[in-house]
Amino acid sequence: MRHLSSQRLAAVCTALAIACTSAAGQPSNRSAGSPGPVRADAGALGPTYDIAEPDMLDQMMRRLRNMERSGELQKRVEEGKARALRSLQNPSPVPGIGRASVERSFLVDPSVATDRDIRTPDGTLIAKAGTKVNPLDFVAMTRWLVFFDARDKRQVALAESLGKRYDWNIKPILVAGAPLELGRSWKRQVYYDQGGYLVSRLGIQNVPALVTQDGSMLRVQELRP
Repeated sequence: MRHLSSQRLAAVCTALAIACTSAAGQPSNRSAGSPGPVRADAGALGPTYDIAEPDMLDQMMRRLRNMERSGELQKRVEEGKARALRSLQNPSPVPGIGRASVERSFLVDPSVATDRDIRTPDGTLIAKAGTKVNPLDFVAMTRWLVFFDARDKRQVALAESLGKRYDWNIKPILVAGAPLELGRSWKRQVYYDQGGYLVSRLGIQNVPALVTQDGSMLRVQELRP
């Protein structure tokens, strides 16, 4: 016996049902032995039902209205604001950064490889795509960078003394601590190395660290607080 797949078996059954319905329910004008047209209307082959699945958007809106009436929606909004404020006031510390116990100094090449042509506003070509470009060949640093952990009072004191030494021509950058609180205390902008991109790019492993320009290179000095 030949075995049929479930899809082919369903197709055969449907064809038989159409043929039987046509033969039993309609008179035939064709002569014996001549094939007649097959009717496309097979009638109802089974019970039918209305679509009863609820609309997802309606459900969501109904849930939001219920949350609004109960006060739960406002509560969640306030909780979200509080979480965002805490994250802003006390960002997550940059992982892998220690406290400097010995002083060391090293140079960093700030050159980057370009992925496209770089031109001035008037169209002058500065660098072709794929070449290495050192930003310090075109512009000098105007402010030194000071990286430190604001949770450590000795590091904060050292960063403040560096600021005064250089007449605050420095950019204080935290790797841990509360930048807004320190900024209010110093009455000046305090930055945060979110995600540790800068310390990673500069090879800084310990803080406090001072970054200055040394010709076409950057000099990084990790200092003992």
